[in-house]
Amino acid sequence: MNWRALDFSDMEERLREVVKCIDAVTIAKKFLVRGYNVSPEAAKLVASFSDPELLITEVCKISKNSFMICEEDVLSAIKSLESRMVQKVQGELRRKEVQAQERVRVLKDAGNLAVEGNVEDFVAYFNSRLEKLSKIFRTRIQPTPIRNLGRLRGEVVSVVGIVNNVSDRKESVIVELEDQTGVINCIASGKVAEIARELLGDEVIAVTGTLRGNSIIADRILFPDCPVNGNRKSVDFGVAFISDTHFGSKGFLEEKWRSFVKWLNCETSMSDLAEKVRYLIVAGDIVDGVGVYPDQEKELAIVDIYGQYESAAKHFEGIREDIEIIISPGNHDAVRQAEPQPSLPKEISKLFPKNVKNVGNPALIELEGLKVLIYHGRSLDDLVTRIPRLSYESPHKAMEELLKRRHLSPLYGSRSPIAPSKEDLLVIDEVPDVLHSGHVHTYGTGMYRGTILINSSTWQAQTEFQKKMNLNPMPCNVAVFMGEKIYRINFNGG
Repeated sequence: MNWRALDFSDMEERLREVVKCIDAVTIAKKFLVRGYNVSPEAAKLVASFSDPELLITEVCKISKNSFMICEEDVLSAIKSLESRMVQKVQGELRRKEVQAQERVRVLKDAGNLAVEGNVEDFVAYFNSRLEKLSKIFRTRIQPTPIRNLGRLRGEVVSVVGIVNNVSDRKESVIVELEDQTGVINCIASGKVAEIARELLGDEVIAVTGTLRGNSIIADRILFPDCPVNGNRKSVDFGVAFISDTHFGSKGFLEEKWRSFVKWLNCETSMSDLAEKVRYLIVAGDIVDGVGVYPDQEKELAIVDIYGQYESAAKHFEGIREDIEIIISPGNHDAVRQAEPQPSLPKEISKLFPKNVKNVGNPALIELEGLKVLIYHGRSLDDLVTRIPRLSYESPHKAMEELLKRRHLSPLYGSRSPIAPSKEDLLVIDEVPDVLHSGHVHTYGTGMYRGTILINSSTWQAQTEFQKKMNLNPMPCNVAVFMGEKIYRINFNGG
């Protein structure tokens, strides 16, 4: 909240509102009872005040040694009351800010870490991934270290490891699996081979099967996955989800955005749901950026990255102040490209209004008990291109695969650059109530084992680059979670 935005003139006008039920003679008597004489001008000024009794008390307080109360004493008392009222209003606003901060808890912000990127970091990173996800498996199976398999013959065994390689031999698929003790080939056929063909590489899986020589004949391929949660989350407030605003682009859909803000501010006839919205979550690509894709400069309305963020901040200022806005970056934003990404730097975040909270990508937040995992969604490109049954038209289906693998970017070194920190912070340690992504500029919602999936569209028209890639956006769709339902509101006229 901007303190300077307070309309003190209206406050003063209310304070000076004429109350006709008291006259100057009565005022003089009231001062006399307190041991003071009062000039006619001062008495008239007190009589014209909205709360004469309050003003008389204040005048006597600041004029202890005065025999005669003059007009200057009354004006000083009015100024003192106004100052206290301003402090009271500001204190109330600060109290509301603190309450808002308590309502929005950041449980995990993976982006704000330093990365050196040396060999030791890479080793530590994959060891961390393997150990975290193995821990999940150990609650369901008893894996044998690969090194110890040589002591066994023809037995049914279970192993957990990182997928090194997947080789499709038509009738069967060979999966090379590695843990911290060794490497083994797992041979999958039939329906198990169908699952093996959808392995990305670098994800952690478990294989159960019969040991034959130096290989395992796989009976099952297991993913870390999420436990089934039959209890649907319900909230008595609304959360609006958007992403990929791309401020600064010529393709930014200004009129559609204004319609959205007008709705959010309850300035339309269909405001019943908007009135309940308490939070707005933005999953990355706040601005269009500079030099993100070939010939991008031809499609920029604002060519300066700082200017793009100034435009973004002004657009968010139009949203009513009681809505808490949580912003996470994406691959178009002015932060490190490798994931996890830090929150927007201070010189940029300070441009935004006080009701905006900046977090990294990814970030796990809690809104009055509702746990939301925000992830921009760059790895969805890897999933859609690697698994034939997935498509950009149904992005929530690709998001299911992230939950199944319990990792936000399971494939290392492809379209999603990853920073090799000593701990793999992209592992989904805690299953959220809501997983919110964007990036692909399409819209889709769903439910997977009790977790709500939301991919929240874009506010940018189709770019020339997208046309070449045959990507068809679904712009200006907003998802609102309220009660137990997800409401889709289309501001694109569809």
